[in-house]
Amino acid sequence: MTSRTPATAPETIPVPGRQPHPATATNGSDPSGRPDKPARTDQTPQITVDRHLTAAERHASLAADMRAGLTSHPRELPPKWFYDATGSLLFDRITRLPEYYPTRREHAVLTAHAAEIAAVCPAGTLIELGSGTSEKTRLLLDALRATGVLRRFVPFDVDEETLLQAGQDILRAYPGISVHAVVGDFERHLGLLPGARPAADTGAAAGAGAAGAAGADGGHGEGRGDRRLVAFLGGTIGNLRPAARGAFLRALSDQFADGDALLLGADLVKDPRRLVAAYDDSAGVTAAFNRNVLSVINRELGADFDLRGFAHVAAWDAENSWIEMRLRSVREQEVGVRALDLVARFDADEQMRTEISAKFTLDSIAAELAAAGLSVSHQWTDPDGDFALTLAVPS
Repeated sequence: MTSRTPATAPETIPVPGRQPHPATATNGSDPSGRPDKPARTDQTPQITVDRHLTAAERHASLAADMRAGLTSHPRELPPKWFYDATGSLLFDRITRLPEYYPTRREHAVLTAHAAEIAAVCPAGTLIELGSGTSEKTRLLLDALRATGVLRRFVPFDVDEETLLQAGQDILRAYPGISVHAVVGDFERHLGLLPGARPAADTGAAAGAGAAGAAGADGGHGEGRGDRRLVAFLGGTIGNLRPAARGAFLRALSDQFADGDALLLGADLVKDPRRLVAAYDDSAGVTAAFNRNVLSVINRELGADFDLRGFAHVAAWDAENSWIEMRLRSVREQEVGVRALDLVARFDADEQMRTEISAKFTLDSIAAELAAAGLSVSHQWTDPDGDFALTLAVPS
């Protein structure tokens, strides 16, 4: 069940570190009592926050995912639970490692083509799915702001702490642009993005439902005529299995209006040795990031995982064209999860998958988009053909 805080309006959170600025009041009088003259008041810049994933719902989702993953054979944990505050910081470190090329390559493509992207899709609203720290997004914000139409940034993420920090940074750096943060799971709440077409108009799944129709704009005077650019960067699309990718892309396509577009970042197939090295760095940062999911379970579900009891593994699966990250139990061991009333028994060398990262070709990207009702408008790669950005529009 989707929940907003509060039910009829989004929460607004003041941004620390900014001086208050004057704003026009709507009470029709000024402090001297003269009617029909707007009063001046101080108003701190604020972030609007929609919470479609409350703390209780997030906890229940985590518990359900961990019960399913720890009792399956072979065991598998969803990668979205890497990204608490610690996991987000570790991933930021990963993006700066010499072995991890995707971030640098995507940054190079954005640097070269952001102005062209903004010219093709001069969006008034930029939405970033799985926004994290929103660092690369600034290239898009700069380009869109230069068009003179950008007015709103919508970061969307499952981790509220990271989301709000990124939103505060953007507000400070981009005066005049509003920030409308959305706390949610992009596999469940895409139909509730600000500016989405109502579900009744799209035939969208019931998961978006009437709440999507009522709340897509936020219901706060933000018109749906605003062209939107939805950015899904970093190759995160590769973390979804093919069926989940198809459902995700269809959910976006179903709620797109004319003029909306998807900017999709995808890592391309290359030498498996480079791929494995990118997910198994010599400094051990990716290993710490991988094991962080165990820390999340320990903290939030009362588990007693010994992080030293699990080794990081990265392997290339040529049949599925993806990298797998796994955790290998270094010994026989039992792990209790108090909140689930569960004991998981691991054999020595038993492996638990924690992430897949699929790699694509330009043709396979276009085919998956077409199956979801989206057409490739433009595609760009870095000079070495390592990483692709695809701009897709409704077919």
